[in-house]
Amino acid sequence: MRLSALVLCAMLAATLPTFAQREIPPSAVERIQKEVRHELVMLPFETVFDNLAYKVDGYTVTLLGQVSNPVVKSDAENAVKRIEGVEKVDNQIEVLPVSPMDDQLRRQLYRAIYGYPALQRYALPVLKPIRIIVKNGHVTLEGVVDREMDKNIAGIRANGVHGVFSVTNNLVVAKGK
Repeated sequence: MRLSALVLCAMLAATLPTFAQREIPPSAVERIQKEVRHELVMLPFETVFDNLAYKVDGYTVTLLGQVSNPVVKSDAENAVKRIEGVEKVDNQIEVLPVSPMDDQLRRQLYRAIYGYPALQRYALPVLKPIRIIVKNGHVTLEGVVDREMDKNIAGIRANGVHGVFSVTNNLVVAKGK
């Protein structure tokens, strides 16, 4: 009798959906994605020198990117944890090393890119579309621009800053422009 009860319990447990197997409706995924994006752009200490990205897989949100201030990493995680439907947050945001040289490069790169006449219109929005990531003298440009020419100009301007070791231009040209 005892053995059959154990077998019955094992069979029932095998037929129940597990936490990872639950289906999430597409509308819920869209809602979570929208809310995650909203929470990330509303972070008070996020700057043009931070790059935040995310992916939603079911009820799990993975945070990605790089930040120059560790507070932004923890703030992002805490904000996303509060979203209804999010059950797990995998925070893979990299905190960039503290470096006075990198800080100086950030300021110079900002002026070189956003101060250049052809790119000044990107300096107008509160959320700057060109993100400048500096790690140990190596620069990565992230974000979205309107034209291929703007992408190329930003890369050339970044390469022209004294003290930059390399530039990776990951800027994306918006479709339809």
